[in-house]
Amino acid sequence: MHPSITTLLNGPKVIPVLVIEDPEDALPLARSLVDNGLSILEITLRSDAALNAIETIANQVEGAVVGVGSILTEAQLNAAQSAGGQFGVSPGVSFKLLQALEMSDWPFLPGAGSLSEMLTLRDAGFSQQKLFPAAVLGGISMLKAVAGPVGDISFCPTGGINPDNARDYLAQSNVFAIGGTWIAPLDLVRAKDWDEIGRRAAEAAMLGS
Repeated sequence: MHPSITTLLNGPKVIPVLVIEDPEDALPLARSLVDNGLSILEITLRSDAALNAIETIANQVEGAVVGVGSILTEAQLNAAQSAGGQFGVSPGVSFKLLQALEMSDWPFLPGAGSLSEMLTLRDAGFSQQKLFPAAVLGGISMLKAVAGPVGDISFCPTGGINPDNARDYLAQSNVFAIGGTWIAPLDLVRAKDWDEIGRRAAEAAMLGS
């Protein structure tokens, strides 16, 4: 079995999915989230500043558990670990990426969007998987449908999760956490509205508790 991603989760089961474009936003953003109860962060590799932000947060924000999202290649996998990421996340898994993951003992949450992908990942030792894009795939209906045939897999649905449906997702027996961009969307990060992000984080931290 691959190292369980759930060993890193402590407390709230909500993971904010972040895009950081300005390196100077890294510290105030991370602190606004951690100080308001969300310590597990997923910083996506969707900007040139991402790796720098990951290193900064990993080294300077006490209590933050830094995940690296949008990993697509072995090179990104290695860079994420070198930057200080404590776990990785991917939207899906290619054959080459899966080969690299099977050689690694780094906690990783691979993405799956079909039963075939779920079974392939399970055979590779991943019993915790990211369901992405969750809403497009059917959301809660999808989770209920696969709970029977692959009941030993638990999921972190991401994509289309918001305050209105978050509790319903967390109530599913095969969901161990949820990921979402609504807590720190890019417009609020660009506006440096740390107070509003902190308010949203505090609300999200109450979900599933």
